[in-house]
Amino acid sequence: MNPVRFPKRDGGSSAEEKDRVVQQTDQDASQSRLSAVDTGYLEDPFARLFVAGEVQRRYPLINRGTYIRTTAIDKLVNHFLVSSPETPKQIISLGAGSDTRFFRIASTNPSVIPNLTYHELDFQAVTSQKIASISTSPALQSLLSSQELSVDQKNGSLTSRHYSIHPLDIRTLRPSAYFSASINTSLPTLFISECCLIYLSPTEADAILKWITTDFTSSVGIILYEPIGGDDAFGRVMIQNLAARGIVLKTLKKYSSLERQVERLRVLGFTDGQLAVSVKEIHDGWVSAREKGRIAGLEMLDEVEEWDMLAAHYCVAWGWRDGDGVFAGWGGVGRGD
Repeated sequence: MNPVRFPKRDGGSSAEEKDRVVQQTDQDASQSRLSAVDTGYLEDPFARLFVAGEVQRRYPLINRGTYIRTTAIDKLVNHFLVSSPETPKQIISLGAGSDTRFFRIASTNPSVIPNLTYHELDFQAVTSQKIASISTSPALQSLLSSQELSVDQKNGSLTSRHYSIHPLDIRTLRPSAYFSASINTSLPTLFISECCLIYLSPTEADAILKWITTDFTSSVGIILYEPIGGDDAFGRVMIQNLAARGIVLKTLKKYSSLERQVERLRVLGFTDGQLAVSVKEIHDGWVSAREKGRIAGLEMLDEVEEWDMLAAHYCVAWGWRDGDGVFAGWGGVGRGD
C-alpha cells in the first residue's frame, strides 16, 4: 500500500458558524431525497432512516431535480462497479453526509461488495449523527461486515471490511492512523462530490483534485454535482437566495459553465476523458420516454419554465484517467445505454 499524502490547506479554518451552515445542507438534501422517495420518483428503503421527524413534501421541481441528480450519479457509479467485476475497487465520497448509496448498492447489487471498499468523509458532527442512525437500525447493520465492525460514535468513525466513515474536514485532509491504513492509493478509485467542493475556495478544491490524480497511482475517476451559470439573472437570484442562508458557492465563478468544468478536470489530471452535462440535458436526453411519462404522472409540474431554468443551472461533470479499463463506457453514459 502506498503512503498517503494529503494536500496542504492554504489558509485558516472557516468560522464554526459557517461550517454549521454547510453541515445543515446535508439535512436539506436528506429531506429532499425522502420527499422524492415518498412521492414515487425514487426507490430508497434507507432514506427515512437518516431523517428525523416528518418531512414536508418538496415542490415538484425539487423532487424532479433530486430524481435526476440521483439517477445520473447512480448510472455513472454502476458503470464503474460492473466494469472489470473481478478487479478490487474503491469509492471515496467527499462530504458524504447521510447519503445512502453504499447501502443501496449492498442491497441491490451485493455481488460487487466483495471487491469494493467504500469510504465516506465528512465533518465529525455529521458522521456522528449518521453513525447514530446506523447503530439503531438492524436493516443498515445487516449490510455491514459485523465481524470486523468497529464503531466510535463519539468521535464519528466507523470501520468495517467494505464500508468506513471517517470524521475529516476535507479542507485539511490530515491523515490519522486508521485513515492512512484504510486508503489504498494503488486501487482503481472513484471519487464522488455532490455539492461538496463547491463550498471550498478554488485553491482548496483544485488541490484535492490534484492530490487525487497525483497520489493515486491506478485508475481514478471523479463525479461532481454542482451549480453552474451564476452570471445571468436566474443565477444571480439563486446565489442571493443561498447567501441569505449563509451559503457561499466559492468555486462557482471560476467553474461557472460546462466548458469550464470540463477544462478543470482535464487540467487537473483526469486526462483520458472529461464530460459535463446540465441537469436539463440529462432529463431531456438520458431519461426514456416511458420513464418521463411515469414521473410526469406523479405530480403536476406547473413551473415548467422555472424547471428549465433551474435544471440548466446545475450539472453533473465527470472525468477519468484509466489504465485498467474500470471506466470503460464512461464516455457514452446516457447515450442510449
